[in-house]
Amino acid sequence: MPLTLLLVLAVISWQVAVDGPLLGLDTGVRQAVHELHHRLNSPAVDRLGVLLADLGGSVPAVPVLIGAAGLAAWRKWRSGVRHWWAPLPTAALAAVLIPLLVVPAKAWFARPGPLGLALTPDQWGWYPSGHTATSAIAYGAGALLLGRTSGATARRWLYAGTALLCLGVGAGLVWSDFHWLLDVTASWCLAGVVLWSLDRRVSRR
Repeated sequence: MPLTLLLVLAVISWQVAVDGPLLGLDTGVRQAVHELHHRLNSPAVDRLGVLLADLGGSVPAVPVLIGAAGLAAWRKWRSGVRHWWAPLPTAALAAVLIPLLVVPAKAWFARPGPLGLALTPDQWGWYPSGHTATSAIAYGAGALLLGRTSGATARRWLYAGTALLCLGVGAGLVWSDFHWLLDVTASWCLAGVVLWSLDRRVSRR
C-alpha cells in the first residue's frame, strides 16, 4: 500500500516537474468542472464547494486533531492504560509533519494554480495541495487515534466519515478552482503514507 502511494506520488511529481502529458488530465477535469458549473448555475453548490475547501485549513483541521487526541488520551486514562498520554505526542508529530512535508515541495515545484496567474514572491506554489494534505493528515490521524479507543462498529463509521470528509475537501478545492486535480491526488498519496506510518507507530505502542 505505501509503496503504491509513493509510486503514484513520484509519477505525478515527475510530470509536474517536466510539464508532462499527464497534466492534460488536469485541464480536462477543469474543463468538465466548468461545463458542470455552467449547467448547474447554482450559487448554493458553489458556496458548498468553498465551505468544503475551507475545512482543509489549519483551522479547523489541527484543533480537531488535538481534540481527538485529547479525547483518546482521556479514554485511555479512564481505562487504566499505562501510556495513556501517547496520543498527544502522536498528534503533535502529525501536525508538525504537514508543513515540513508540504511547504518545501510547494516552493520547489512552484506550480501555478488553475487560474493561470503567475506566482508572486510571497507565494509557494500550488503543488501539492496544502489544504488536502492538512485535512487528510489531521482528520485522518485524529480518526486513527480516536478509533483505537472505540468499538469496532463506531470505528468503521468514524473511518468512513473521515474518508468522505477528506474526499469532500478535495472535491471542493477542484470545484472552486483552488487546485488542480493532480495537486489534490498527490496530497492524498502523501497523506496516505504519513497515516500508514503513524498507524504502525501507534500499533507498536
